[in-house]
Amino acid sequence: MTWDEPYLETCCRSALHRLFIVRDHGRPDGLKDGPCLHRLQGMSFCRQCDDGRFRMTPEGAERHATEILKRRRAV
Repeated sequence: MTWDEPYLETCCRSALHRLFIVRDHGRPDGLKDGPCLHRLQGMSFCRQCDDGRFRMTPEGAERHATEILKRRRAV
């Protein structure tokens, strides 16, 4: 993480990881992590699709790789 990236609370990092786990299936709205999913959507890390489920965006996948999986960012 660099100094100019938004900070992710532990709960939001967990929600981002759950999005990674479920892949294209997505997470429904209304679960305990709903507020985090909405927060992640505001940061462009996920989006709520027409079926109401949240799915990870490419920006979210990049953030997950660098913050959760600890992979280096491609230069």
